[in-house]
Amino acid sequence: MRVALDSRPAAGSGAVGRYSRRLLAALRRTAAETDEVLETNRPTSTVRAQGTDVFHSPWMNGAMLHSPCPMVVTVHDVAELKRRSEHLHPTLRLRLRPLAVQRAAGVIVPSAAVAEDAVALLRLDRDRIAVIPEAADGSMYPRPREEVAALRARLGLPERYLLSVGGLEHPEPGTHISRLAGTPRSLPLVMAGPTRPWAHELPDVVLTGELADEQQAALYSGAHALVISSERERFAVAGVEALACGTPVVACDTPALREILGQRASFVAPGDVRSLLERAEQVSRPAPAPIPWSWEDAARATWNVYARALSRTDQPRLAPTRLRRRTLGAQ
Repeated sequence: MRVALDSRPAAGSGAVGRYSRRLLAALRRTAAETDEVLETNRPTSTVRAQGTDVFHSPWMNGAMLHSPCPMVVTVHDVAELKRRSEHLHPTLRLRLRPLAVQRAAGVIVPSAAVAEDAVALLRLDRDRIAVIPEAADGSMYPRPREEVAALRARLGLPERYLLSVGGLEHPEPGTHISRLAGTPRSLPLVMAGPTRPWAHELPDVVLTGELADEQQAALYSGAHALVISSERERFAVAGVEALACGTPVVACDTPALREILGQRASFVAPGDVRSLLERAEQVSRPAPAPIPWSWEDAARATWNVYARALSRTDQPRLAPTRLRRRTLGAQ
């Protein structure tokens, strides 16, 4: 089987970029002798010229309206469709994304919570959706004390700290980052992830910026606990990575986090930032065992999605016109 994978998001620093890079590497490690993965930043021309069997877009932005071969799309979240009021003048591309995804032979999502959203908001058939969780990278494992101490010295971090991981480019509603920074606590709070100027106005926190995987693993390993304050988490990548590094996780209770982390994390009511910090300061190390799921497992499951997409003889069933128009945001 010859698969063309849209590699455009792989250059990004966010969650989609990380997913694309790690999945691509795992697909190549798990490919059969007769399988081939073509990495392309020009999907349309590559699919037509190389005679590929399946096209995989690892993000909604890359979904084709008219794919020359069966298409698989990874949908990480449908937050944009839940917050239509934030897009006062949606572009044509934004309006056509749901229709392009509807035409996919297979759709991959990271959790059952996202699958439910995809059925409700994208009007997808449930039997075309495959739940394939993400995994911790192989670089995520408990780092020795010397490595943790070296990172603390380089970044000027305290010896004991709580950790929050995620993008700090925008003050996203529902993440409670400002409240997390401003709530009294006993331990210092370190926030890791790419930043914009507004993040540097947060009080009483240490910002590390974006780190390489090895540095991120040392940061997890040295933390007393990871805190997840967001109510919009659709997959707990940071939680999975923290557990792989032996660090306890305390999170606001959401269906997706419950689904992924289960009994391996401690939960508080959504939005209860004070209880979140109190619980995090009280947890003890070591953390529960990490989740036994690897990128190789995810890649093998993805190869199965490709095979099912290639074997389909029926066309994707689109939503009725009335529902599709509502999905596309037409007024």
